[in-house]
Amino acid sequence: MTTSTSTVPALAATAEQMTCRGRGILAADESIKTMSARLQAEGIAANETTRRDYRELLLTTERLSDSISGIILCDETFGQRLSDGRTFPEAARDAGLLPGIKVDTGTTPLPGLGGALITEGLDGLGTRLASYAARGAAFAKWRAVFDVRTITTHSARANGHALARYAALCQEHGIVPIVEPEVLCNGDHGLAESARATHLALASVFDELELSGVALRGLVLKPNFVTPGLGAPAAPASTVAAATLEVLSGTVPPAVPGIAFLSGGHPTADACAFLAELDATTERPWQVTFSFGRALVSDALRTWAGDAAHTAAAQGALRANCRHAAEATSRPPATL
Repeated sequence: MTTSTSTVPALAATAEQMTCRGRGILAADESIKTMSARLQAEGIAANETTRRDYRELLLTTERLSDSISGIILCDETFGQRLSDGRTFPEAARDAGLLPGIKVDTGTTPLPGLGGALITEGLDGLGTRLASYAARGAAFAKWRAVFDVRTITTHSARANGHALARYAALCQEHGIVPIVEPEVLCNGDHGLAESARATHLALASVFDELELSGVALRGLVLKPNFVTPGLGAPAAPASTVAAATLEVLSGTVPPAVPGIAFLSGGHPTADACAFLAELDATTERPWQVTFSFGRALVSDALRTWAGDAAHTAAAQGALRANCRHAAEATSRPPATL
């Protein structure tokens, strides 16, 4: 399967818009189960209405588009309407944001590999993508998950193949794929182990993307930073940036227009410091930006706490976090 050459310029333009400097991507695509747990942790009753109200709070934050280029939604939210009757994709466009959709259906264990995971969701994906495109989706997201302790060549290849099939289907339907191979930072591993696992994951993904005929100009990569595990001594931001750039330089082709990093559970200040150090490098051929979720929205959720009287304060917290992240993405790449 190859992407039609006639659609590549439009896909490339959208990918560049998603990762343009000074703006990043807001991940608001938690599953029903995960979002309900987060609401309950803040003392908020978890149901379809409160999940919608929370996502509406995020999307309707004034001047969000100053720092955010697009918003990733889950299937439930993508099909809901705001209190004013607009669909979420319509409201995103009205706010100057590109609407995106998470399309994977979660992970299951790969048999016989000691806990390595494979991401599911390819069955019927073409039909679902056609529906999302008709309802205004500009991009999609698929997340593959790797653990430093269990990643193998086979698990990297299997997930890379799934990511490539997903990406090819997205481009076939005029949707930019966010390709997200995440090496988790859970554990006490060191920087070298993280670098090894990230290199294996990324190399496998780009091998499979090439074999599948995916147009690299029309995708966005969403990787982890190369860091020690959260249970190990922390590394300086400059060290993280150097290690991350070394892995990216050895695996990511220059044709990729932009890389939007996930926060991976790191505190907001740390994730922004990593990004700022990486952004300051001059030898990278890609634009770098962020696609954070918890790092941007946790303060807003905690401030809101399900009370409409706190909406403005919650939106202020979100706007401040987004601006902080955006300030770390001011430099253009050396070449594109």
